[in-house]
Order: sequence, then C-alpha cells, then structure tokens
Amino acid sequence: MNAVIAAVGVMLILSLCRVHVVVALIVGALLGGLLGGLGVEGSLAAFNRGLGGGATVALSYALLGAFAVAIAKSGLAHALADRALAMVGKQQGEGGTLLKWLLIALLMAVAIASQNILPIHIAFIPLLVPPLLYVLSRLRVDRRLVACVLTFGLVTPYMFLPVGFGGIFLNEILLANVAKAGVDVSDVSLSRAMAIPALGMLFGLLVAVLLSYRGKRVYDLAKIEQVERVDVAYNPLSLLVAGVAIGAAFTVQLWLDSMIIGALVGFLIFSLSGVVRWREADGLFTEGMKMMAMIGFIMIAAAGFAEVMKATGEVRTLVDGAAELIGHDKASGALLMLLVGLLVTMGIGSSFSTIPIIAAIFVPLGLQLGFSPLAIVSIVGTAGALGDAGSPASDSTLGPTAGLNVDGQHNHIWDSVVPTFLHYNLPLLAFGWLAAMVL
Repeated sequence: MNAVIAAVGVMLILSLCRVHVVVALIVGALLGGLLGGLGVEGSLAAFNRGLGGGATVALSYALLGAFAVAIAKSGLAHALADRALAMVGKQQGEGGTLLKWLLIALLMAVAIASQNILPIHIAFIPLLVPPLLYVLSRLRVDRRLVACVLTFGLVTPYMFLPVGFGGIFLNEILLANVAKAGVDVSDVSLSRAMAIPALGMLFGLLVAVLLSYRGKRVYDLAKIEQVERVDVAYNPLSLLVAGVAIGAAFTVQLWLDSMIIGALVGFLIFSLSGVVRWREADGLFTEGMKMMAMIGFIMIAAAGFAEVMKATGEVRTLVDGAAELIGHDKASGALLMLLVGLLVTMGIGSSFSTIPIIAAIFVPLGLQLGFSPLAIVSIVGTAGALGDAGSPASDSTLGPTAGLNVDGQHNHIWDSVVPTFLHYNLPLLAFGWLAAMVL
C-alpha cells in the first residue's frame, strides 16, 4: 500500500475515534515512514526536521492567545455582550434571529477580508470570535455553523479572487506551475477557471446555513463566563485601549508580516496602559498561551507529519500511479486527479504546498487526455484546494477551532473538521469535476 494513503488513512481514522489529533499525526507519520522505507530512525529524523516548520505559527497562536486574554480582561467581551443582548431586547425570538444573522454576516465579511483587503489570514479569529461566544451561545447558535462560515471565508477567496493570498495562490503558484509544466496560459482567465469550483464552495455554505445547522444548540454559559470574564467591569478608557491595541497589532503584522510581533505589541499596549497590571501580566500571558497550546501542538505535529510524507517520496509515487490508472478516459481521469489532490492536501495540510507536487504530473496528463488549458488550470487548482477544508492539520480548520473552543465546548474533529469536509470537499469534488468536463 502507498505510504501516503496508509498514513493519512490511519491519521483520519484515529482522529475520528477521538484519539487526540497530535497522537494521530505522530502514529500516522511513523507508519507512513516505515511503509515508505525510512525505518524508525529515518522516520523520526524526518519528523523532527519538520517540527520547526510549524513552530513559528504555533508561537504566533500562543501569543495571540495571550493577547486575546488581555482583550477579555479589558471588558471588551462584556461590552459586546451587553450591546448585542440589548439588541435582542424583549423580542427574543425575532430580535435574536436578526442578531444571529448579523453576527454570522460580520464573521463572514471579516474572514473574506482577511484574505485580501486586510491579509491577516487566521490571526483575527482568536481575537474576534471568543468575545462573541457569549452572545452566540445566548442565541444558541450552532458553532458548527460558525466553523463552516469561517472556513468558507478563509478558503474561497484565495481560490477565486487573484488578490491578496489569492494572488499568491492563483498567480504565483497555480498559474506559474501550470506554465512551467508546459501549458500556454497566456489566454487563461483564472477567475473563469475557478468560478465553477468556487460555486461548489458556495453551495456547501448554503447547505450548512439553510439546512444542516440552522437549528439551535445549547452551550454551558457558565463555562464561557469563566473563560471570557463577562463579569469584568469596563469603562471607556479600557475599551479605547482595547481598540488601539487591536489596531496596532494588525498594523504591525501587516507592516512586518509577523503575527508574533503584532500580538506582542498588542499585549504590551495593554500592559503599559494599566488595563493589565504588571503583577497580573505574567499570569495572563501564561493563561493565554495555555488556551492556544492544543492548536500550537497540532500545527507543530502536522509539520512533522508532512515532512515524513515528503521524505518517503511516496507522494510523487501516488501521483504517478494515478496517472497510470487513468488511461484515456477524461471523466475518470478528472475525478482521480481531484481525489489524489484531496488525499495529498489532507495529509500535508496546505493547498499552497500541494500544487507544485501534483502539477508536474497532472498537467502533461491533462494535455494527453485532451483537456483545454482552462480545464487543466481548473483541475490542478481544485485538486490543490481540496482538503484544505476538512483536514485536521489545516489552518482553515485549526483557526476556527482556536476561536470556538476557548471554553472547551467545540471539538476540533467532530465540530470543525467533519462539518467542513462534508460541506465543502464533497461539493468541490462534484463542481471541480463538472468544471473539467465543460471548460
């Protein structure tokens, strides 16, 4: 059996059986390394080499966690809760429904903007989502719906809009690798190539919003109050400092391209302003880092897992094997290429890293099967994006979990990974295949 298939399969099965994702990633990586001929020592060496790849993002999330706790200390969570609950008023049913959709629309807009207008990616989630959890829970909003909304906003813009992160994915990675593999892309419209797959994402979002998670779900408010300190007194000065700190953190991140420095600057502003007292700073900092520890360790382990998969050389073997199975059937060829992309991305956890691996084989294969340049770009782009939503190791699922699970009431696998996999990867497979057939 191919080492990548075995490793990803074991990792997913263990995760679905509620084995901790970090343990599942380590076991899957070791199994894949052994099947790939690396041996125990070689597998461990590759895993250890990869750990550093996730350390930067893990540290960023730890510092963002500390920053998020400082924001809670400022009373911003309480202020948002008071204002939002006042909007509900006595008409709990009608007013609550309106407020629910206003909050969902806000999260959607910010998630989309985080990919292009304000390209901060997932950095906004630990800062924006936790203060809203109390209100969302009072309204009994299903957090699986919020996870689907956030993931849609994190993935679809870079798939379809060639600006911000989309400019990197579509122009610098997708188009560049397709051209490098021998296709004339001078007349290819990226938005047209990816429009049908993007409609698949939109279809999945509509199913999640209108059918799957439109009902109410009850959460323990006491746990949220304990974590978010909704009983903390606030005043105009503390709220002003919170606004300045958030603005400064985002500005510094965009300026220096560093979530670490941005979060640190935000936390320092709270400390210097007196909103967070110096004698409390150490405890709050530690508490925030603990809050994000699980996400950080998953990211570090995922980087090690991906390095083992690359070291085995079995990713290329998997792609080559798929090419041999396809033969001359365009319909089955498109489907198999998309499935291989799904498997590779779910294992590596990054659509950006998947494109260079699969393009070298899939582009010549697409030409051989008679696909147009537009269809080839669509197939490779969709195959790369598949698995970003729905992977336990992807920041598109880890990010939403980081914000929604601060009180321990949102399971990463069953409340983020499985819902986003079902609502996005399955429609993306269908719409991606359709795009390959009609373009």
